[in-house]
Amino acid sequence: MLFINTRPIDRAEPLTACLRQSGFTVVDLPLLALKPRPYDSTLATLYSKLLTTQCIVVVSPMAVQIGMQYLQQSGLSLAQIQYIQWIAVGKKTAQCLAEFGIASHVPEVESSEGMLSLPIFNSIENIQKIAFWRGKGGRQFMMQQCQERHIDVLNFVLYERLCPPETQIQFSALLNQINQFEPPYWTCISSEASWRNWLALTEKHPHLVDACHYLVLGERLYQLLMHDKNTTQKCFNITQILTLEPKAILHSIVQLQRKL
Repeated sequence: MLFINTRPIDRAEPLTACLRQSGFTVVDLPLLALKPRPYDSTLATLYSKLLTTQCIVVVSPMAVQIGMQYLQQSGLSLAQIQYIQWIAVGKKTAQCLAEFGIASHVPEVESSEGMLSLPIFNSIENIQKIAFWRGKGGRQFMMQQCQERHIDVLNFVLYERLCPPETQIQFSALLNQINQFEPPYWTCISSEASWRNWLALTEKHPHLVDACHYLVLGERLYQLLMHDKNTTQKCFNITQILTLEPKAILHSIVQLQRKL
């Protein structure tokens, strides 16, 4: 059984270890790398507006790391914004915030839809301003929904999300190894950006797209893949998952294998 682990390098190891312990062959092929953006006047202006913000949504451990570094650089302290409610997209993000003494609300589903369904998000009275600590191109859906609710959005673009240059080289080298296994090949897709990078990577190998069974995070991403599948007349399988926890991913695969 082959699993193609497309998670970023700094997040891939727990999943790889969990699956290998259960007998999977795992190849690491990260589809996203995160590159910090420099602190500039735009970010300085955004940080100055945090004093009148009711909520901060932090989308990743990287966003915590850079966001806190630049918070200090801006001259603000956590004590000055201690009244703010924090939302962490994912348990790992919440753990990173906890290292700074911050308790956060965590959606059950680690996705945009999960964040929007949080009771805290719908119960903050008179919420007028919300900040997003995120990467370029990420969480557009969440911000759009906030704007439709007439909430002022502070858009902190803290890092770039890129397909690692070395991934193309790795992919070419891994093709022969991948083709030695019987389909389906299991893989996890956690964002639209990683899906688009996967399609670009496999453009000259369309059979590989069809040979995979995709575990996708959240309803919106599931619908995106279904749309692409139908419009391109592909025949790959898709299953929606609610979390990126390694044991939960393993459980999903085991349950699906029983149905095959």
